Amino acid sequence: MNQNNNSRRKFIGQVSCAALGYTTFRNSMINLQAINALAIANSALDPEYKALVCINLSGGNDSFNMLVPSSNSEYNTYKTTRANLAIPKNELLNLSVLNTPGREFGLHPAMEGLQKIFNQGNAAFISNVGTLLEKTTKDDFYNNKVKLPLGLLSHSDQSQHWQSGIPQSRTNIGWAGRMADLIRDMNTSQEISMNVSLSGSNLLQTGNEVVEYVIDRRNGSIGINGYRPDNMYDQFNIIKSGAIDSLLDYNYRDVFQKTYVDVIRGARDGHLKFKDALDNGVEIKTQFSENEFSESLKMIARTISVHQKLGFKRQIFYINFYGWDHHDEVLQNQQDMLTMVSDGLEEFNNAMIELKLSKQVTTFSISEFGRALPSNGNGTDHAWGGNVFVMGGDVIGSRIFGTYPSLNLDDDLNVYDGVIIPTTSVDQYFGELALWMGVPPSDLSYVLPNLSTFYNINSGKAPLGFLNI
Repeated sequence: MNQNNNSRRKFIGQVSCAALGYTTFRNSMINLQAINALAIANSALDPEYKALVCINLSGGNDSFNMLVPSSNSEYNTYKTTRANLAIPKNELLNLSVLNTPGREFGLHPAMEGLQKIFNQGNAAFISNVGTLLEKTTKDDFYNNKVKLPLGLLSHSDQSQHWQSGIPQSRTNIGWAGRMADLIRDMNTSQEISMNVSLSGSNLLQTGNEVVEYVIDRRNGSIGINGYRPDNMYDQFNIIKSGAIDSLLDYNYRDVFQKTYVDVIRGARDGHLKFKDALDNGVEIKTQFSENEFSESLKMIARTISVHQKLGFKRQIFYINFYGWDHHDEVLQNQQDMLTMVSDGLEEFNNAMIELKLSKQVTTFSISEFGRALPSNGNGTDHAWGGNVFVMGGDVIGSRIFGTYPSLNLDDDLNVYDGVIIPTTSVDQYFGELALWMGVPPSDLSYVLPNLSTFYNINSGKAPLGFLNI
């Protein structure tokens, strides 16, 4: 970063602080409700802000029971193939799909919230997505004529490949981390990472320079225990805080000590800044359910609402929703878990509308693989291609992108008796998200090294077309 940029950002910061002082004085004369209304209204005045929210349905979601063909002939094939796992046709939630003439689709009956958002035009599905090294046919697969992702059908490998975007090898750098390395200078502050995780450390958000900033779904940033107590009579922690400040302010000569203290000091300062922003942020009136998933989305909404205070133009959020490895009792488990997903998505969508940031926040799902089509008794086994959803005001909604495959076990994409070869690569999916976030086409190969195998980066077109870019 050059000196001019540093000077510019310093100037902007100084002007902002001065303005804040005046505004604080002025607003002391009006009530809290008016302050909240003003803050929400002003959030729409930041059109450059964009955020991605990644929801990882970890374990392999049975997504061909999430998005189901409902036209007569295709439903009958689905029912025959899925046997005792087939959802009754009259229970499916109707989707008003705009780009599948002659084909009809329904949504799992637990997902009324997502159905509403989809039919309103603010959500879409991408069908038969998976990790690929090159386009693959059934014949080439069986005759070993194509390169395949490392550890195909393995939880650990496929989870890593979805998060790294490099299915030919194992790596500790994620595609969202590489993207953050490229675009983090869009933000005016680097005190807190633009990659924020509600689920601890993860591969997706880890870059060469950027790592995730882990926060708690209820309390936000995680500070030093007992540091800077709110209670003025908490003498023990007051003394403790003074001792910590003294240690962190000392000028160490040893390189290891200096580096360690710099990291701790940065964490302390970042925590205080994050906490102050949330404590003085707007009240989000949208009600969220009392479960871990919805509470995580609520914290993301609160964090997004104070992005200007934190100095962000770009952010990437991550939630890992565990427990989708349904080798047994898939019907009941999906009923319970997809309800939480759908309700949480509806709540989060309402919160973004409340903040007037719906078009600037895109929520998308990942899952390491789809499930095999036939029942193994009461569940399903590991497979390959699957369906994902994407939601937000900039989504070209009420559509299914990619190609929804035939669920006939004799189909040309069906191998191993119910494992579907993907027809859309994760590279295309993530490449479009990267373009939307502002990654130049010339840099896409850094974020997703295999993308050019499936998409012409010089085409001037989006890889799939599900976002307004």
